[in-house]
Amino acid sequence: MKHRKRKLLIALVAVLLGLVAIPMTALASNADAETDRKPPQATTAMEQVAAMQPGWNVGNTLDALGGETAWGNPLITEELFQTIKANGYNSIRLPVSWDEHTGPGPDYTIDPAWLDRVAQVVDWAIANDLPVMVNMHDQMWTKQLPDDRENVLAKFDSMWTQIAERFKDYPSELSFESINEPQFPTDEANKDAHTATLNVAFHEAVRATGGNNEDRLLVLPTWVTNSEQPHLDALKATIDSLDDPMIAATVHFYGFWPFSVNVAGVTTYDEATQQDLENTFQRVNDTFVDNDIPVIVGEWGVLGYDYTRPGVPQSQQYGELLKLFEGIMFQAREQHLTLMLWDAGSYLNRHTLEWRDPHLHSYMSTGLTTRSGTASFDSIYLEKAGTIADESLTLNRNGLEFEGLWHGDTELAEGDDYTVEGDTLTLTAAALTRLAGDRAYGVNSTIEARFSDGVPWRIHVITYDTPQISDLTGTTDRVPWSQWEDCNSSCFAIPTEFNGDELSTMEAKYADGTNAGPHTWTAFKEFWWTYRPDYDAGTISLTPDFFNEVRDDEPVTLTFHFWGGGTIDYTITKTGTTVTGTSA
Repeated sequence: MKHRKRKLLIALVAVLLGLVAIPMTALASNADAETDRKPPQATTAMEQVAAMQPGWNVGNTLDALGGETAWGNPLITEELFQTIKANGYNSIRLPVSWDEHTGPGPDYTIDPAWLDRVAQVVDWAIANDLPVMVNMHDQMWTKQLPDDRENVLAKFDSMWTQIAERFKDYPSELSFESINEPQFPTDEANKDAHTATLNVAFHEAVRATGGNNEDRLLVLPTWVTNSEQPHLDALKATIDSLDDPMIAATVHFYGFWPFSVNVAGVTTYDEATQQDLENTFQRVNDTFVDNDIPVIVGEWGVLGYDYTRPGVPQSQQYGELLKLFEGIMFQAREQHLTLMLWDAGSYLNRHTLEWRDPHLHSYMSTGLTTRSGTASFDSIYLEKAGTIADESLTLNRNGLEFEGLWHGDTELAEGDDYTVEGDTLTLTAAALTRLAGDRAYGVNSTIEARFSDGVPWRIHVITYDTPQISDLTGTTDRVPWSQWEDCNSSCFAIPTEFNGDELSTMEAKYADGTNAGPHTWTAFKEFWWTYRPDYDAGTISLTPDFFNEVRDDEPVTLTFHFWGGGTIDYTITKTGTTVTGTSA
């Protein structure tokens, strides 16, 4: 009876969301058959999702087009999961692309060898006490739903039916996620309705296979896993209509977009960035968790973080990135959300099974149970030829007690080396002089601000001078992204002596004051897409994507902003593929 009631509710939500009728094969199969449902599982959906905190994505692997290793990661091994478990993770999200392993209609048969490989990986995860969530990650073909509804739904239903049949006897440690980031560019006006169509079809296909799939945890996304309120409300309506207690919602979170990619001059974990995080997690909690619907943040991180970028693993200043990660972990605990880190190789080196940045990893691990104190900045810049004076930072205690400063194993002396008044931490000139040593360019010393709990906050004492940028005449070819990712041959690489300083952001304006280059709504350009510092090579490179949107024969003034506080103006003029750059 409950099975038939669910079908009626599915039809009702379709009408409410403006859906056209779902194919009869999806709604009416076994409509008159009664299924003896198993007794309720020992855990609720809320308990199951809570136990999955934290989770880790095996990104760019089984979801890679062209084969498991096509995007640079090695084959998944059981040792990988053993490493993940030993490092405190409690679940796996397994993105899988199925389309290129699927035959033509009307059967849309999935290659049995591919199903076996996915099953092998799932078996390894479960054997190592890692609940695993398998999804359909290749959403490209589902984008055609508005224009080819019948065929897309037939394929979607067939594929999920085959996947569900293959895993129907697996234990509850396996869950299914409907579709990754569903999107419908040809019919944006009805995006929530199309998302509901896929979610309802997925739910019906999996549940109809019986076995343990009758009560298996199913995870449904919002449109593009977006967390704005209208899309949360639309998914909530779908979940309510299904009347199924074993459903979770999923969204993704990559931070406040201008900060996440470093554009529009948002280079720090400022109030807007923090408020975006808090508001997002609060909305998700209020819509779902407070209504007994668990939430999995199926992917999280920052969009600009990439270990392949020379000398700059992320687009944000390092300490500001740590603040965001610390805040994400705290807010997830506060709002009872389960996080699954998106890792395509940038965090864990899959070849060595070592964390590329153990300090960053410690923030994520510690954040599961407590907070860490921070400060207004993680660096003190001292001009090489300048007189060293007292320097102050603001402590962000995050509810903890400040316990002092350490340089290695040596505790600095309060009064002589530093003072604390309220939240203002001041290092004395005498202490900074000692820490600066011979005042060579770059980091001279690193000290730690320790708090009553969490990870100590590192403060770097840096000696610098104003960077020097050289004149240059060169060329830039207008080539697609795929041909210039390494920037070896097609970027305009300006020789730069950084002199211990680092680049914060870059402005670009024409002589009349209007903005030049991509993102014309802001003068501050996007890191890496338009400009790239390389501290080892001693260059600031401007990319073809930048020049493709710069007008010929009109000088552009670039203003480079540095973390030491200085700025440098540099003028470029493009004529065809020839570029001339001159310093002010």
